[in-house]
Amino acid sequence: MCGSEVHPLPDSVQRVAYFLQTASHPHSPRMLNGAARTAQEAADQLGILVGQVAKSVIFKRKEDGAHVLVIAAGDRRVDEKKLAALIGKIGRADAEFVKARTGFSIGGVSPVAHLHPPLTLIDSTLERFDVLWAAAGHPHAVFALSLQDLQSLTQAPIVDIVQPPVVESV
Repeated sequence: MCGSEVHPLPDSVQRVAYFLQTASHPHSPRMLNGAARTAQEAADQLGILVGQVAKSVIFKRKEDGAHVLVIAAGDRRVDEKKLAALIGKIGRADAEFVKARTGFSIGGVSPVAHLHPPLTLIDSTLERFDVLWAAAGHPHAVFALSLQDLQSLTQAPIVDIVQPPVVESV
């Protein structure tokens, strides 16, 4: 063995790869050398702006326990008041809830190929970028897509769902 052996993709990444292939998406998941559990880690490894990371944030709707997926720009925070106004009262989703509903661990939640279909909303500030990167089912896996691809793959509306950017004073 000469160190160039190919390791099979983790099952969760294979599920995302199959979903993307079935949808005729042109980009397959890509394994990174290091973990990309946060938008900043992903951006650093990919050499992109943190806003280009389409992060998946899971919430739990209090009324019925549904899992809600918000796909937001990596440089923005989800505005929970705006979210609640759109879908009803929400709460934080713990790691066990996220894994059970999505099939993914926190830090690797893909916007597609969930075990159970989520209620999904897409952050309108992602419109700033031609190329986005999203988690592909594992903290080391990502895939490229456009906002139009994201909307097509998820069938989700694009909405104003994030807090205004924080302006840092010098």
